[in-house]
Amino acid sequence: MSRIISYRTADKADVLAFLGAAGELTADQRSCLGMMREQARERQRDLDRQDIDLGLSITDALEHLVAGHASAKAEGAASAYHHALQIVIDCNASDPSDLGVYSKPSTFFGLLDEELRRLGVDPGLLLHDHLFSGPPAGMPFSLPYPVDGPHIGMLPLARAKPMADAYRAVLDRMDEDFRHDVREVIEKLECEHDEWEYATKEVDWYTQDTLFFSITG
Repeated sequence: MSRIISYRTADKADVLAFLGAAGELTADQRSCLGMMREQARERQRDLDRQDIDLGLSITDALEHLVAGHASAKAEGAASAYHHALQIVIDCNASDPSDLGVYSKPSTFFGLLDEELRRLGVDPGLLLHDHLFSGPPAGMPFSLPYPVDGPHIGMLPLARAKPMADAYRAVLDRMDEDFRHDVREVIEKLECEHDEWEYATKEVDWYTQDTLFFSITG
């Protein structure tokens, strides 16, 4: 089954502020939480229509995250918690854009990393581990790994331009099987960098610092 990789930009601190913050939310955050709860109900309805039972509802998973724990032991609880975390991210982030559709994204980007490493690209600028990095560092509790997804990844926006530059520098020497997809990645990273650079300089309230990736099937 093909997997869709999409991404949004957000301030990582805004996302972390909801995790374990029950009873300490501001009025604006409580309003945002109301929208998250509605999205959680809609996500659960979608799973119900597909006869997918995770053993923990997305609505309950969201309440757990806000309360500061991920203690459910159901077989599908990890997926429920990651669905809920994605909702927290979405409600604090920009509109989504698609990076692409891949039949086996982990395999593809793992092979791409090998090719980029062969061409001398700095290991810190390889993409696979950012796409599959998991929940943001700084969470007050850990989440179990969702074997069947959804998967969450992150890339600091400050790294988007160096990554794009490094890929463009080796594009002509790259195996042709990767070039089309890498061109797409380069263009999207450059676009996100340009928007981030402009907003950081010109918009006084702008604090977004992270690209959040979502990998769903």
